[in-house]
Amino acid sequence: MDRKTAKKKSSRMGTGVLPTASAGRRFRVISGARGSSYTKRGGLESLQRRSGRRKLIFLAALVGAVSVLAAALLFVLQYFHVENIYVEGNLHYTSDEIIQMVTGERLGDNSLYLSLKYRDRGVQNIPFIQTMDVDVLSPDTIRIIVYEKSVAGYVKYLDRYMYFDRDGIVVEASEAKTEGIPEITGIDFNQVVLYEALPVEDQDVFRQILSITQILSKYNLSADKIYFDDSGEMTLYFGDIRARLGSDENTEEKVARLQQLLPNAEGKKGVFRLENYSGSGENVSFELDD
Repeated sequence: MDRKTAKKKSSRMGTGVLPTASAGRRFRVISGARGSSYTKRGGLESLQRRSGRRKLIFLAALVGAVSVLAAALLFVLQYFHVENIYVEGNLHYTSDEIIQMVTGERLGDNSLYLSLKYRDRGVQNIPFIQTMDVDVLSPDTIRIIVYEKSVAGYVKYLDRYMYFDRDGIVVEASEAKTEGIPEITGIDFNQVVLYEALPVEDQDVFRQILSITQILSKYNLSADKIYFDDSGEMTLYFGDIRARLGSDENTEEKVARLQQLLPNAEGKKGVFRLENYSGSGENVSFELDD
């Protein structure tokens, strides 16, 4: 390299201009400080703007979804609100009590909720009731069908009313007396166990109880009490009036005659003697109490 060439090269290097690697490639060199500032102001601010837009979109979608759900819930509550209720098969409870049992809880007045709750299963664990089915007849109308336990009578035991069915099985123990079910007296037992048969010596008494209660129901009579003496003869109690039926022969004829006689004894105290009545003749007397 001659002096002239070296001097030109030295002169170019002294100006602070960097040589390019080749004529075909050009690079813009930015200092470290300016590059860092650019990245923060440009890239970070851009990410923040994008993140903010995402949040706004999410919030808008959330508000929209909540609004749709609220509108749907309001529609369900209004459209399926129960206005009419039919109750069938109830005896021991009034229709109002049955309605309260079914609709008393939260959303109990919504027919859609009730149809889902009681689908393929009934209401259980209620005294005197086997099951209750709920049928949705229309969005604002339901029907409650009550299937009660078959109760023939009750006995008093340890300050409770022990109700038993036609087979003598104790189906319910209650502190309350239910109207329309007769008290059975004169039968001996030393204990009562729920869901087990009453331990009486003569199990045939339950057949007699079932028979007399069915006959009384047929003639629209309801005895307060049925008494069995030591020989198994029956006496029915209707308030202050008693009716001695004697043995279980001609029982239906005796009850049919009793139905005719009871209105004439209203306000009196005494006993009808029907032990010998067979369906004909005048073998019936009424004895006033002293």
